[in-house]
Amino acid sequence: MEKRKLGKNGLEVSALGLGCMGMSMAYGPPADKKEMIALIGKAVERGVTFFDTAELYGPYTNEELVGEALAPFRGHAVIATKFGIKLDPSGQQVQDSRPERIRQSLEGSLKRLKVDVIDLYYQHRVDPDVPIEDVAGTVKDLIQEGKVKHFGLSEAGAQTIRRAHAVQPVAAVESEYSLWWRKPEEEVLPTCEELGIGFVSFSPLGKGFLTGKIDENTTFDSSDFRNIVPRFTPEARRANRALVDLLAKIAEEKKATPAQIALAWLLARKAWIVPIPGTTKLSRLEENIGATAFELTPDDLRGIDSAASKIKIEGARYPEALEKRTGL
Repeated sequence: MEKRKLGKNGLEVSALGLGCMGMSMAYGPPADKKEMIALIGKAVERGVTFFDTAELYGPYTNEELVGEALAPFRGHAVIATKFGIKLDPSGQQVQDSRPERIRQSLEGSLKRLKVDVIDLYYQHRVDPDVPIEDVAGTVKDLIQEGKVKHFGLSEAGAQTIRRAHAVQPVAAVESEYSLWWRKPEEEVLPTCEELGIGFVSFSPLGKGFLTGKIDENTTFDSSDFRNIVPRFTPEARRANRALVDLLAKIAEEKKATPAQIALAWLLARKAWIVPIPGTTKLSRLEENIGATAFELTPDDLRGIDSAASKIKIEGARYPEALEKRTGL
């Protein structure tokens, strides 16, 4: 698989990564651990070198899973994990990026991932109570100590990115980005391009919607967080089907699937954008990897943008309380 560079300090990853969160949480009950270890191994065999996790996922169990799965592939895999969100005694998620908390999180992540150094360490969400300069300075110290290789930010706004980058070069910004969530195009992507920062797209398939396998009649497990996402109400799904229909039409012309066109669209945007679709199924993994074989021409991209611009996406991407936690 083609490789892509994130940032200016030599971080190189596969053009398509693997988001591992859904193996442990968010989209229903956790998947079978042995099956997920095998799936991650299959991803490595097929050329994927970039794996995304966080201490919050599970919580904690996803890092353990990824660490165990990638232990046989040390030196061949880049692991990204995150700090900055903890659970309070009631189980509520709380942002905390105080320097001492970052160091505490790092030690836990190193242990669970079974590594001596974190390849890419993201602040999971911008902490309004801790200056980003203090966060970047702490990670800079950890890099100098040899415990972290590269610094990243997740869901940060353009000004926060600039302030952090001035203290410690940011290798990658991770945010949701797809044909049905294009806000990063307004300020974040131009800022990344100007500063030479890579961009990692999570939920590149719209939390599964852009695969074409979800419609207004689809029911989710009670533990699936899409049940509380405004964009996934039956009414919104019905309205948003127009975007899937557009992808399906192009997919038919290219002998691809809607998911592959959605991923190929991202890959064609910029050479420093890396999508990280998640899955728990080998067939989906292979389908997603297959997207790297499809090249969309400038004419294709103009046609997609023109058609997509006529489609109004219904529903917010997060409940209001979760959206407030982002820095966008």
